Amino acid sequence: FFFLQVLNEKKLQEVDSLWKEFETPEKANKIVKLKHFEKFQDTTEALAASTALVEGKLSKNLKKILKKIVAKDAHEQLAVADAKLGGVIKEKLNLSCIHSPMVTELMRGIRSQIEGLITGLPSREMAAMCLGLAHSLSRYKLKFSPDKVDTMIIQAISLLDDLDKELNNYIMRCREWYGWHFPELGKIITDNLAYCKCVRKVGDRSNFASSDVSDILPEEIEEDVKAAAEISMGTEVSEEDINNIIHLCDQVIEISEYRTQLYDYLKNRMMAIAPNLTVMVGELVGARLIAHAGSLLNLAKHPASTVQLLGAEKALFRALKTKRDTPKFGLIYHASLVGQSNAKNKGKISRMLAAKTALTIRYDALGENTSAEMGAENRLKVETRLRLLEERGIRRISGTGKALAKTDKYQNKSEVKVFDPSGDSTLPVVSKKRKIQEVDEQDTEVAVKAKKFKPEMKEGTALEDGEPVKKKKKKKDKEKQAEEEAVLSEELPTSPVIEVRQNSTRVVLLFHYALFMATFVCLQNTEKKKKKKKKMKDEGED
Repeated sequence: FFFLQVLNEKKLQEVDSLWKEFETPEKANKIVKLKHFEKFQDTTEALAASTALVEGKLSKNLKKILKKIVAKDAHEQLAVADAKLGGVIKEKLNLSCIHSPMVTELMRGIRSQIEGLITGLPSREMAAMCLGLAHSLSRYKLKFSPDKVDTMIIQAISLLDDLDKELNNYIMRCREWYGWHFPELGKIITDNLAYCKCVRKVGDRSNFASSDVSDILPEEIEEDVKAAAEISMGTEVSEEDINNIIHLCDQVIEISEYRTQLYDYLKNRMMAIAPNLTVMVGELVGARLIAHAGSLLNLAKHPASTVQLLGAEKALFRALKTKRDTPKFGLIYHASLVGQSNAKNKGKISRMLAAKTALTIRYDALGENTSAEMGAENRLKVETRLRLLEERGIRRISGTGKALAKTDKYQNKSEVKVFDPSGDSTLPVVSKKRKIQEVDEQDTEVAVKAKKFKPEMKEGTALEDGEPVKKKKKKKDKEKQAEEEAVLSEELPTSPVIEVRQNSTRVVLLFHYALFMATFVCLQNTEKKKKKKKKMKDEGED
């Protein structure tokens, strides 16, 4: 620690031109002079003092020195670069502190000429001490701890994604390369790792008949592979080609084994650093959220709405620019809870999951407890909410809303349609029913006429047999007349329709006949003209 006393306070009033007073060490010594100096015992003490100053706290050594100065010069003011530190000093030591733009310019000038103000310190030693203290302070700011290192998670998830891409490229190349020799193997063995292991163990396809791959493949698939190897349509390759393919298979197997180890390491590291976040969204999604935010502490500063849309920034700004619907989820879409929900409920579940995830992130980043109970409780709440949303979709829309909808048993009701040939003909056809109706109409007309022209017989008159005729009741006569009128009204209108249709058929037939005769006459005229032309030509030649 060192304290400087201001000699000329009038020059400090001119803030804009204060830098001119610190252009040379001689000018700086006229403004301020060294009053007290005390060096640190080691680097740890210097680191503790510097970290306390950075955080705005009062260290023990600084408190002792300030008490000595307060006892001597209690009436003077203390210029402080940090207002927070000045407040702490004023509260604990009752020492008046000042912080203003003039003080910041003064501190800048003192730093530029510190070698001239403090004598007896070589420039090399001063540079080495500053560099060592800066390294120690940067390590402290990173808060290096083997158990709480989120940078390792960021590197691990990035490497895991890179390994997946490389594995896909290597496996595609291996399948395509060996497919020229044995193309049927790729369709039989769908697992990539088992495919590479079989190729590495067997090599040439002719060796499949004598080799045993039961430790890699099931018995059914092994039999299919051996049968396909005997009738394969692939080309023959040399031993050098087979060796290169086997070397590529070795690389694929090694990378896949390393990927499993890296995944286990990432899982353990996530459970150590963010156990509640891991329980909520899983290891991979949690690690990607931390990597996208930069650190766990930066992720804890984000609100729930930002956590929900992390990874979908381009879609968000594009939607805002084009005034369309904004996205509902980003990286959190790959969480298992969002994947379990329906398409309609994905937005609601992702919003609720983001809110609970933001709480668990803050608990993991800022809390001291390392248990995952809070994450399990929040996950249970989200699962119950998801269950309620799923059940609400199959309830009745009307009624109480509590009873579940009843679904009827499905019965297949198929109707067999028969082809109607009546639509093929263009000519109208009179049905048999119409002919029967015509016969009935003729009978009814004859009967009606007979009844109309029957002579009326008075009561008491005798017939040829001598028996008198009795007059029937009026009710029965009226009922018979009504029935006869109904029959006539129903059957009589059908006759003109039939006549119209018959007339239309006759007209159509006459039209076809006239057209046929006209074409026939035209053909005869053309033949006569041709014969005349031939005669004219023959006469001209003669």
